Order: sequence, then structure tokens, then C-alpha cells
Amino acid sequence: MPNYLLKSPETNQEWEAYLLFRWEVLRKPLGMSKESLADSIEDESFHLMGVDDQNKVIASGRVHFNSSVEAQIRYMAVDDNFKRKGIGSEIVFQLENYASSKGAEFIILNAREKAIIFYKNLGYEELGPYKSDTGIPHKTMRKSLNTKEVVQ
Repeated sequence: MPNYLLKSPETNQEWEAYLLFRWEVLRKPLGMSKESLADSIEDESFHLMGVDDQNKVIASGRVHFNSSVEAQIRYMAVDDNFKRKGIGSEIVFQLENYASSKGAEFIILNAREKAIIFYKNLGYEELGPYKSDTGIPHKTMRKSLNTKEVVQ
């Protein structure tokens, strides 16, 4: 198991490293500009980053609210050298716990095709296709955070 710490970015240096990591892993390989690394609701969102023992960002994830009961996870990424070690799952669980503590009843996300099985293993269900600004196929997925809710 690798040594890492999950935390929210706090200093300007941590924010820059976190946002740059998101761009390098999620956007740069698609030829997207650095301007695409952040959006207009960064300040309203809860962010997590994984850092290794050298304080290098190795993972990211964010959750924000679309309504009082619906939260959305975005910008999930794990460095290739740290995949399949539980870091991504831990970030999702912490984002879910945060959203639940703030009143979210369910979480949605738009998963790239290669991540669908990962999210299904965490209890998410596919709702349908999503047209992403990245131009690559995604599926909208949903998970109830309220165990009393009846899924229809």
C-alpha cells in the first residue's frame, strides 16, 4: 500500500498543484487548454487531493451541489502509478460522506467509459449517455446516499 494523504488544498501552492494535476491527467491528453482546468464553481465545491510522501499530487476529486439534495462528483483522477490501490475509492467515499453530511440524498457523476465498472463497484447505476465537453463518451451515473430511498 502506497503512503499517501488525502486532504483539501489549502495554500496557493497546493491549489496550483491540484489544478495542474487535474489538467495534466484529464484534459491535456485530449488536447484541451489549461483554461479548461477549472470552472466557475470551484469556490463553492469541496475538493480532495491525494499527495504522496514527497507532497506530489497523485489524485484528485471534487463534489458540488446541483440542488439541496443532489451532489455531483467531478474531476476524479488518479496518477497511473497509484491506480488500483484504493485511493480513488477512498476519495469517492470521502466526497460522498461530505455531501451526505451537508444534506445530499444522492450523487450523480459523468463517468468516462473506462471508469464505469469502477463506479458500478462503488454502488453507482447507469442512467444514460452524457455529452461531455471533452468529446469522449461518458455515462451519467447515480447513487443514493439515503438507504431508505426506494429505487424506481
